[in-house]
Amino acid sequence: MDFETVMQELESLGKERTKKMYLSNGAHEPLFGVATGAMKPIVKEIKINQRLAEELYATGNYDAMYFAGIIADPNAMTESDFDRWMDEAYFYMLSDYVVAVTLSEADIAQDIADKWIASGDELRMSAGWSCYCWLLGNRQDNEFAENKISNMLDRVKNSIHDSPERTKVSMNNFIYTVGTSYLPLHEKAVVTAKEVGIVEIKRDNKKPSSLNSYENIQKQIDKERLGFKRKHVRC
Repeated sequence: MDFETVMQELESLGKERTKKMYLSNGAHEPLFGVATGAMKPIVKEIKINQRLAEELYATGNYDAMYFAGIIADPNAMTESDFDRWMDEAYFYMLSDYVVAVTLSEADIAQDIADKWIASGDELRMSAGWSCYCWLLGNRQDNEFAENKISNMLDRVKNSIHDSPERTKVSMNNFIYTVGTSYLPLHEKAVVTAKEVGIVEIKRDNKKPSSLNSYENIQKQIDKERLGFKRKHVRC
């Protein structure tokens, strides 16, 4: 399936209701409004195709960019490739659910995510923390240095309330993910979540929202889901 065919397929799958939802979350034209689940049949046909992924991502069309992330070959991408993708990720659904997800399947994921977290740029920081959420929720605990993750929890505790809005969301998710998916630091994550407390998020043209990682971790404890790992990161 070539570039033109994929774009035609995506356009045919677009729904006005889905498009409005994406637009309300920060997407802008061009986009079709394709539900992610509707992409699966095309993904099964194409599987992995980095060249096509690059063509699609370069369109600036949100649906094409999302699809690009699903068919990309993460280990064929270099640090400069991921940086280039981040440069084009203009809102959080691209930074956190396309670029960060794709990066999480690359061997160089932690190195790049560390740099993004330290960058000072809202969406890069958000993508870096999100990448660790995808990593911790999928890879085995022994693939991470416990002292590193512990230091990252301390960093979140000390800086989350003063961080940019989208970065706050991903940092809060990090506490939750460590608490539910990374057993060596479950107890520390629970303590950290208590100390952080409620995180207030301000959003453009929407009411402020509040996040509580402690309550969400407790829900997973009640469901006996500690240690949960996803089989797949990308759909």
